[in-house]
This record gives sequence, structure tokens and C-alpha cells, in this order.
Amino acid sequence: MPLTFDDLLDRAGRLARGGRRAVLGIAGAPGSGKTTLAEHLVRALNGDGAPWVARVPMDGFHLADAELDRLGRRGRKGAPDTFDAAGYAALLRRLREADGDAETVYAPGFERVLEQPLAGAVPVPPAARLVVTEGNYLLLTEGAWARVGPLLDEVWFCALDERERVRRLVARHEEYGKSHQDAVDWALGSDQRNADLVAAGRDRADLVVPESALPRVAGPG
Repeated sequence: MPLTFDDLLDRAGRLARGGRRAVLGIAGAPGSGKTTLAEHLVRALNGDGAPWVARVPMDGFHLADAELDRLGRRGRKGAPDTFDAAGYAALLRRLREADGDAETVYAPGFERVLEQPLAGAVPVPPAARLVVTEGNYLLLTEGAWARVGPLLDEVWFCALDERERVRRLVARHEEYGKSHQDAVDWALGSDQRNADLVAAGRDRADLVVPESALPRVAGPG
């Protein structure tokens, strides 16, 4: 039987049944549907009751453009060394260690229109028994990224058809202000180099999520 979204809901829900807070990672190349899957999982698991699942995006750990300019990395924004990987790992550790505390943990978010991180934008309440975090580099084993994997109970890899992934990525770049040609150039240039790096970690995932199990999206995805 092919994997379905309902199967994913059941598997994610079972992660939090051990009596402690669990952290589920969702990895994949740019445009592969990571954020859409994470949002749908959180919404469906929380339902209409008290929220017990929280979402914390890796994108909140993008370095600000001013710092990328200082480092000379602005033209490679989105590459592994344009994130605060050590800070991301530290937050994941804090989320695990804060289990049972009475305080809310605040994580940074990412503003797509501004293309900038926003400090303290994502609250993780004490009642959250499952944290879903998504990002490109959860399966990397180099540098500070190697600290991320051991802090995740499972990592899923989104395996979207490559042509569809690029189409969504170009559409998303256009939606946020790039011309069509600039969007294509970025998707097939910087984004593709990052996508190739991400794909190399696919075999380290606990589960490969096929396109058939990913939520359907309209527009850029």
C-alpha cells in the first residue's frame, strides 16, 4: 500500500506517546514541500483542541543580510554557511531540555516578504508534546550541522518530482519579487547547488515521503 498523508499523521502522533517531548525533522531540497507538509501536520494533529504540536522552522536561523554582506556571502544566501547552525542546534537542545518547564520557549521565525529572520516570533508553549521543525540541512553531517541529527527523534525527507520542485521554486521567487529570469537563474544556480547537497543526505532519513503522500498545494507551493 502506498504511503498516505494519514499514515504520516499516525506516525508523527506516535512519536509523542513516550511521555516526553519529541522533535520531528522534515528535510528536503528548496521547493520540495517541507513547509507545506509541516504546516498540514501541525494543523491536522492539533485539530480543534488545545494545541499540543508546535512548528519551529530552521529558516529562522538565516543570517541577516547585513551579516551576509559583511561575510561576502549574500550571493549564496541559502547555502549551509549562511545559517547559524550552532544556534539552531542549541535551540533544539533547549526545546528537549525544557520539557516539563512552565515557561514558553521562543524561537525565531522568517519573514518571506522581507527575506529576513525575526527574533522571538515562534512561541513553543509548555503543553507542546511534539515539535515539528523543517529545513534543508537537517541531514548534513558537516560542522555544526552534525549536532542537529542527534536532537531529532526522526527525520523525514520530502521527495518531490524534480521538475515540479523547480517549477514551484521559480514561482515562489517570482511571488516574492524576482523577475522570471532572475527566479529561473537563482533556482537553477544557487538553489540547485544547495539541492544537490541536500539530496546527498536522503539515505540518512528515517522515512522518505513520496510525492503521493505530500499535501496538494495551489500556486508556488
